Amino acid sequence: MAEEAKNAAGSEAEPTKDIAEEKTTSRRRRNAFLTRVVTAKKTSFIRAWEESEKAKAENKAARRLASVASWENSKVAEIEAELKKIHEQLEMKNAAQAEKRKNSTAAVHRVAEEKRAAAVARRGEEVIAAEEAAAKYRARGQEPTRLFGLGHQQG
Repeated sequence: MAEEAKNAAGSEAEPTKDIAEEKTTSRRRRNAFLTRVVTAKKTSFIRAWEESEKAKAENKAARRLASVASWENSKVAEIEAELKKIHEQLEMKNAAQAEKRKNSTAAVHRVAEEKRAAAVARRGEEVIAAEEAAAKYRARGQEPTRLFGLGHQQG
């Protein structure tokens, strides 16, 4: 009986030992599982934080790029407006200079026409004077004293 008692006590000790081992193993598994859950939670949080920071950086960069593009567009528009203004001023100066040249040309034509008219009038006067002088010489029967701008030579 002593063996039976030993066996009975031993068999009772073994199940308690198994239960204790099972509890310990179960606790270890549970602790390992909880550790994995906490680690996964931390990793997930870090990943979310990283994505958030990357998104912030991308948004800041996009805003900066948009700001630079806006500045560039406004400066280009400003320069183009200034260039257009200068071009218009040059066109106005060119038109004014062309008008002055046309007026000068017209003035030259007018003066030339006046000089032509004066030359024609003087020619007419000189022709009439020559005709009158010739008529006088004929009436008197004299020869002119000067011929072709030279003194008359009788010979």
